[in-house]
Amino acid sequence: MPNDALPSVSFCDVIALSSLLIRSAVLLCNIRNVLATSGSDAGSPSQGGARFRRGGECKVELTVREAANTVPPMSRSASIASDTLTRPKPAAVLELLKPITWFAPMWAFGCGVVSSGVPISERWLVMVAGIVLAGPMVTATSQAANDWYDRHVDAINEPNRPIPSGRIPGRWGLYIALIWTALSLALAAFLGIWVFWAAVVGLILAWAYSAPPFRLKKNGWWGNSAVAACYEGLPWFTGAAVMVGGLPDWRIITLAALYSLGAHGIMTLNDFKAVEGDLKMGIRSLPAQLGVARAARFACFVMAFPQAIVIALLFSWGKPIYAAAVCVSLLVQFVLMARLLREPKEQAAWYNATGTTLYVLGMLISAFALRTIGA
Repeated sequence: MPNDALPSVSFCDVIALSSLLIRSAVLLCNIRNVLATSGSDAGSPSQGGARFRRGGECKVELTVREAANTVPPMSRSASIASDTLTRPKPAAVLELLKPITWFAPMWAFGCGVVSSGVPISERWLVMVAGIVLAGPMVTATSQAANDWYDRHVDAINEPNRPIPSGRIPGRWGLYIALIWTALSLALAAFLGIWVFWAAVVGLILAWAYSAPPFRLKKNGWWGNSAVAACYEGLPWFTGAAVMVGGLPDWRIITLAALYSLGAHGIMTLNDFKAVEGDLKMGIRSLPAQLGVARAARFACFVMAFPQAIVIALLFSWGKPIYAAAVCVSLLVQFVLMARLLREPKEQAAWYNATGTTLYVLGMLISAFALRTIGA
C-alpha cells in the first residue's frame, strides 16, 4: 500500500458514520426527555425507583419526594438546568473542549511541519487541516472525555464546569466526546494512512487516560506518559507525515520521541498543585508516590536528559550552531531548575512559564536543524 493511501474505510463512509452518530445522539437525548416527562405520571422504571417482583410486576416504591432526595451528588442547579435544556449551547461546548489546551499539540505539530523540510506553500491546505486535527479535534476529544468521566468529582470540587453545572445536559458530554472521536478519525483518514494511525493511537490514549477500566490518570507513570505522547510526540510525527505525505524520516521520529519523553517531566510539574487532593482521592501522581522533593528532581532529570541527547545528535548530524543554541537553552534551564528544586510546590507554576518555554523553543530550533539537512 502506498504511503499516502487511505485505509480500507472510505472517507465518505466515515463521514456517514459521523452523521449517524450525531443523529443517534439527538434521538437518544429526545427519548430521554420524553421518558423524563412521562415517567412522573406513569411510574416509569427509568426513574430509578422501580423494583421488580417475582411475577414480573413492577411497582414504584419511592415517592417523588424520596426520589428527589436520592439524586447523586451533582448540584441541584445542574438537575434544574438538565430539565430545561435539551441540547448544549455552543459556548458551553467550546468551554468543554478547552481551547487553551490546544496550543501545546499545535506547537508540536508546527515543529513537525518545519522539520519535514517541505515548503508550506506546496501543502498549505493539508497543513491547516492537520493543525485542526491536532488541536480542535484530537485534543478537544480528550478534554471532553476527561470531563465526562470526572463529572462526579467535578460536581464537588468544580461545580461550575459545563457538565456538573448542567450547561452540558444529560449525556451530551459523552455524546460530544464520541462525535469528536468520529470526526477526528474522518479528518485523519483524509490526510493519509500514517496520519490516520497516529490519530488512532492518540485517541486510544486519550480515552484510556480518563475512562475505566484503565484510568491511566490515576497513576503518574502511565498517565503522564500518555499525555506527553499526545501533546508532543504524536503531533510532531503527524505534522511531518502530513507534509511529506508518508512516513517521516527516522531523524524526525527520533527527535519527536525524545521531546515526548522530556514532556513527561513537564506533566509531573503540573501535578504539584494537587498533591494533597491526590493523596485523599487515591490518585498516584508522582509527587504523591515519590514525595515532592524526589518528584521534582526526577522531573528535572527527565526534562534535561533527552535534550542532552538531542544536542549530541545535532552535533553528529553536522549542525553545530543549532546544537549550541539548544545547549544554551538547556544551560539556562539548569539555572531555573535550581530555583525550582528549592521550593518545588511554590515554584512549579513559575518554572512552567520560564523553563518550559525554553524547552519548547528548543523543539523549534531542533526542527529547523532537521529542515536544513533535508530530513
